[in-house]
Amino acid sequence: MSNSNKSGNRTSRDTDTRETNARPKQWQPASLLPTPDPEDGYTFRWVRKSMLGIDDPSNFSRKVREGWETCRIEDHAEMKISVSAEAAASGLIEVGGLVLCKMPTEMVEQREAYYQKHGKAQMDSVDNSFMKENDPRMPLFKDRDSRVTFGRGSK
Repeated sequence: MSNSNKSGNRTSRDTDTRETNARPKQWQPASLLPTPDPEDGYTFRWVRKSMLGIDDPSNFSRKVREGWETCRIEDHAEMKISVSAEAAASGLIEVGGLVLCKMPTEMVEQREAYYQKHGKAQMDSVDNSFMKENDPRMPLFKDRDSRVTFGRGSK
């Protein structure tokens, strides 16, 4: 047999690509809120401005004071189809009472570290307060362990 017969029965490696071997994309339900195009150095978040048609100015103003900046519709053209005409008139990207905001990622990480530290301090305080009440004669905590036995077990 010659080499030409062997190679004549083979398919070209050019036709064997990752796309032809990949699984078809699976259907999944659409997200309730549109996702903006990523922007280097920024984290996006939807902030509640109103709920059930009732404005919530205290929540929105608190988030703005924390450092969240509102995103403008002219800066995010990909969001125009998701925004109602009334919301677009205000210039904000608002969907269902939620306004798209952004914050520098560095500030987001500082904010998360603050709340982690704050939550840990609260848990430590609760644990210390609870342990003050602990008495060795009547412990509040009893180590629980489970045992697996085979056969008859104990009599």
